[in-house]
Amino acid sequence: MLGAARTATQQDSWRSVHEVILDFDVPATMRDGVTLRADIYRPATEGRRPVLLTRLPYGKNTPKFIAMLDPIGAARRGFVVVVQDTRGRFASDGDWEPWTSEGNDGYDTVRWAADLPHSNGSVGMFGTSYFAYTQWMAALAQPPELKAISPRMVFSDPRDGLFARGGAYELGNAVSWALAQGFDLLARRHVGDPAALDQALASLVADVDAVAHAAYWELPTGQHPVFDRHDIPELGSQRSPHEPVRRQVCTLAGRQAEVDLPTLHTGAWYDIFCQGTLDNFTASRAAGRPATLIMGPWSHSNTTGQVGDVNFGTGAAIDVMGFRGRLADLELDWLSQWLAPEVARQTRRAALPPVLLFVMGTNHWRAEHEWPLSRAVDTSLYLRAEGRLDYEAPSADEDPDSFTYDPADPVATVGGALSMSSEFEAGPKDQTSTEARADVLTYTSAPLLADIEVTGRILAHLTVATDAPTTDWVVRLCDVDADGVSLNIVDGIVRSSVSPDEFTHQTVDLWSTSYVFRPGHRIRVQITSSNFPRWDRNLNTGEPTEVGIRSRLARQQVAHDAHRLSRVVLPVIPASTAGA
Repeated sequence: MLGAARTATQQDSWRSVHEVILDFDVPATMRDGVTLRADIYRPATEGRRPVLLTRLPYGKNTPKFIAMLDPIGAARRGFVVVVQDTRGRFASDGDWEPWTSEGNDGYDTVRWAADLPHSNGSVGMFGTSYFAYTQWMAALAQPPELKAISPRMVFSDPRDGLFARGGAYELGNAVSWALAQGFDLLARRHVGDPAALDQALASLVADVDAVAHAAYWELPTGQHPVFDRHDIPELGSQRSPHEPVRRQVCTLAGRQAEVDLPTLHTGAWYDIFCQGTLDNFTASRAAGRPATLIMGPWSHSNTTGQVGDVNFGTGAAIDVMGFRGRLADLELDWLSQWLAPEVARQTRRAALPPVLLFVMGTNHWRAEHEWPLSRAVDTSLYLRAEGRLDYEAPSADEDPDSFTYDPADPVATVGGALSMSSEFEAGPKDQTSTEARADVLTYTSAPLLADIEVTGRILAHLTVATDAPTTDWVVRLCDVDADGVSLNIVDGIVRSSVSPDEFTHQTVDLWSTSYVFRPGHRIRVQITSSNFPRWDRNLNTGEPTEVGIRSRLARQQVAHDAHRLSRVVLPVIPASTAGA
């Protein structure tokens, strides 16, 4: 036995059951001599078996990640499961620098895992977020033993959801994520000096506890004081604009075709990497790779049926999946197809369709054969005078609407596809407080007479002006129910640098969704200039974010006349095919 071991046995009425042996802190030596360590879960019975590998920076025995991965369940299914701490984290040696080592370390670890005593030489990878990224990096390095990957909730282009969105800094995620990673780093830095460690941890805890009211507000955002204060690595948002290698090392966009492997992409409509998951899938399919997509009504950290203010039903939960079974079991079925076909043939569950979508509003799972859906019809809804949202474009002059944006009093983040400190809940949230503000314009349709399904990517095309040299435009699509409660569905931002008071065309990418607006409901569009602290505040001065600490008011105008249209474009599924 390679390390301390324990066994776990459970019963299963229709599968063979394996006792599971757990070997702790098994070392693997990387090409530069650094040792990384993994816990290995394996069936106690004799024989060589396929390996499932995951590599994460959050602690290989952290309970919530163990529950998410369910390595005991996978080992009972007959896999050898390897859960490894990435370089510089927890039990592994080396220095911690996000993103930079995962290609080489992933390649070396796959080859090492394939050569383990109980391995049959075939390796698959699985995991969520950062440990979905480590799968892609290993796959791009092309170790010959890697046969399939199953990434959940991961970005594609780091400038579109990881580091930034529409040119604005993903402040909410960047600050909270870096602070959370600081605890292990400080423990390693001050090993042997308890007094220094206590002082460092107390300072870090103070910033974590007050992040919503203190650190998020600190300036300059492009050289954020919190990272220097604790001497912790930042996510990469600050350095990547000036050090292209920082961006290149974690860019998947444009490289998916290099991965000649089956891929199972799992994402969530209210996840910060929602569009990245979809983009990775479409690129893999376009390259002719075997690719499968699952999109649920979840957020990055909540996969129950209750997300934000909405209960999507029991069948929405990741452990139910419309009564298909746990996603973990569906994933193992899929992995078995490529790693252990003889095991896959034993399953009683139906195989996954090419695309499995949760359609919000009607709250059901639907099988599709493609993404995006070719039957979707791009349908424009035009901003009109008096806060109307109309299928008819204006045919005459209408005065622009205006508001004043003050960076010192930004619109607060309320829901959305986000991953931030716990004060900011992801998902659909009541927009009453947001829509009551004078710096938020709303445009609302008449009550709907029938279901309208919107499934696909949503864009807003605005004709706007500002008296500032630079400003932001935030657009949010909402569903207003019969009681007048407005819930957010998707949103987006674009940062623009323009000539003051000149009307320009700005396109805001709201990303994708699958949502049915019900009869009696109304469609609403919000327009404003901030969503803080999800995205950093544009100070409206034009100063570089690395030094900018001054702010100014900006007078914003939104045009909607016959010559200066503003509209949102919705991919509407024809009613006759909505249930296809």
